[in-house]
Parts: sequence; structure tokens; C-alpha cells
Amino acid sequence: MAEPKIAATHPVKMQLEAGEHWWCACGESKSQPFCDGSHRGTSFTPLKIVVSEATQVSLCTCKRTHTSPYCDGTHKGLR
Repeated sequence: MAEPKIAATHPVKMQLEAGEHWWCACGESKSQPFCDGSHRGTSFTPLKIVVSEATQVSLCTCKRTHTSPYCDGTHKGLR
């Protein structure tokens, strides 16, 4: 399986509002950290995030986290 593109080497810290959100897993989206459909035609699928109430999160943009879609610090070891 192909590796996703590294979109950035830092997380996006933000408040997610209640509802459904789609996290980009391919790294190609121009709307990081969210999916814009750029994965079409690839083996990647966006990850659905469901939030019941507004919450602060750190979403991964390096696409190498082991806790998708949340940042686990993996970006610190990337070059």
C-alpha cells in the first residue's frame, strides 16, 4: 500500500463543532486536515470523525500518526 503524502509536520489544533467531519488520510487535500475528495482514484479513504459536542482536538497532518485522526507526535521524527 502506498504511503500518504505528508501534508505538514505539525498538528492542526482546533475546536471541532458537533457533527460529522471527514479527516484526510491521503495527504493530498487542499483543505487540510479535512478531505476535499483528492483521494479519488487512490487506495485511500477519508476517516469519519463524529463529535457529539464541541471539543478541542489536535488533528494529524503528517498522516503517520498511530492514533488517526489525532496527533500522537510522530511528526517530530520526520524530516
